[in-house]
This record gives sequence, structure tokens and C-alpha cells, in this order.
Amino acid sequence: MKIGNIELGDFPLLLAPMEDVSDPPFRSVCKVNGADLMYTEFISSEGLIRDAEKSVQKLDIYDSERPIGIQIFGDNIESMKKAASISEEAKPEILDINYGCPVKKVACRGAGAGILLDLDKMQKMTAEIVKQVNIPVTVKTRLGWDENSIKIVEVAQRLQDVGIQALTIHGRTRKQMYKGTANWDYISEVKNNPNITIPIFGNGDINSPEKAKEYKQKYGVDGIMIGRAAIGNPWIFNQIKSYLKNGKPIKKPNINERVNVVKKHLDFSIKWKGEKLGLIEMRRHYTNYFRAIENFKEYRMKLILSESLDYSLEVLNEISTKFNLIEEKSVA
Repeated sequence: MKIGNIELGDFPLLLAPMEDVSDPPFRSVCKVNGADLMYTEFISSEGLIRDAEKSVQKLDIYDSERPIGIQIFGDNIESMKKAASISEEAKPEILDINYGCPVKKVACRGAGAGILLDLDKMQKMTAEIVKQVNIPVTVKTRLGWDENSIKIVEVAQRLQDVGIQALTIHGRTRKQMYKGTANWDYISEVKNNPNITIPIFGNGDINSPEKAKEYKQKYGVDGIMIGRAAIGNPWIFNQIKSYLKNGKPIKKPNINERVNVVKKHLDFSIKWKGEKLGLIEMRRHYTNYFRAIENFKEYRMKLILSESLDYSLEVLNEISTKFNLIEEKSVA
């Protein structure tokens, strides 16, 4: 399966763009654990053209991550065109447009999922961005603004007509936010429409290898984008690949494997942002990496309160030693 000339394998697994999550350190651990294509955190077009530090820093990409897409959002066509050009200078393989963010401060200003209320503007903006850059343009969107305005087949056709080369559909409306169940029937309707020839990726509620295989077979999508299920669990990509290949997911990571990935994530975070900010950035991840481990609160607090890399590594080594013994006893 290809996007433009970019080969992604038979059934690619994509890492979703997630604000404050899918930064280079997080992407790096997902890449080595099987993600085929990743996107940056979504980047404000207005922030980029005004050279805002936070927005510009999100353009940081590394060769080890490739292929990778930069995702931008905004409600002003001229600003989006300029942001597209700035993004292209960072040399990603793909430029992605966010037409799916449901957050109020984005959607209610006509950006993200807000543009689903104005399909003519969506089509015009997309056409202008496609003409602006020389790399493949993709889009991530939702089913519609609410259950009464779902026109996703029309959206897909319009976007394909103006030149996008792949479409990811999150199976919820903007009104649903992240609640309820993602409706993949609409995604399947797009994929199986004979007029749609671009790759269609499904997104929403994929949280296990078994579900990934079920949805692949049931809905016929070209690949799957995974978001929240990868937080603290970058192994999910290789687990899905193993299950699709031979019906057996690889084993869940033991405590040593978890600790080793946390160390790599932490090391990259510090190299990217410096020790102080790198440690702060990691705080949000510890609970997820060590989810469901009993009597872990003491160690989580130590990691969160740590003010040095050396101390954090000392705590992680202590975790590895203590909980590895517990795992061995439980197996015995």
C-alpha cells in the first residue's frame, strides 16, 4: 500500500497525531515497536506563520522516524497555505490536514472538526494546500459535526477530487468528542464506494490485536490509525502485526521491557528538551507505562517528583529489580 510513492506495507499501522503525546520521544518508541507511519502533534497554522516557539518546535523530525507526516490545522486558507510551505521545509514525507479535532477552542473557531460545517470551504482549503506543496497531502477527519450532518462519503469524494492521497476517518462525530462507540460502518461505506480510489484508514476504539484483525476483516480498510491505545503501550503495533500474521500476539511486555522502553523515552525526552523540561514532559507517561501494576504508587510519585536523570534511573532500576522478582514468583 502506498501514499504517493511512499511504500507502507500491506496493511500499515499509523500512529495518530495527539497533542502533548506524539512528540519525537514518544514517536521513537512507537517506531521501534512497529508503527509504519506517524504524524506530529497537530500544529497551529497561525503559530507557525508567527514563528511561535511551541509551534515551530513541533516541526522537529528525525531520520529514524521516517516516513513521517506533519499535521497542521487552522481556519484561514492563506495562513494554512503559508503553514504548509513552512512545514514542507522541514522535509516530512507527508503533509496532513487536521479536519477532526473536536476541542472547543479549535472546532468552534471553524478549524479542526469545525470545518465539517462548511464543506465548500473544506474543499477549497484542501485544494489550495495541495497546490501549495510538492509532497503528498492527506487528511484526518471525523464523520461529521453531529449525527444529523454525517456526509462522510461526500467529504471523501470532494477531498479526493482536489488531490489528497489518503484519508483517515475517526468513527465519531464532533459532538461525540471521545465518548460512545466509534461507528466504523460509515468508514466502510467510504472504503467500499467505487468512486473512492485513495487509501482509507480507520481510526477509533482499536485497543487490542484481536479488535484490529476483526475490524480489518469486517470493514475492509487499507490500514488502521491507533491513538490512545498506544499511550504507555507502544508494543501494540507489533502485537497487532503478529496477530494478523499468525493469529498470536506477542507476549505482553514484562517489567524489564517496560522499564527499558521508559528509559529510552526518558533519554530522548531529555536530549530533545534538556534535563529539566525533559523530566517534566515524562511525568504524564509514567502512569500509563506502569498501568495495572499493584502497589506502584510510591514509585510513580518518586518518578514524578524526580529532579534529575540520575535519580530517575535509580528509581527505574529499583522498579525493575523489585517487580521482576514479584513477576517471577507469580509465574512460579
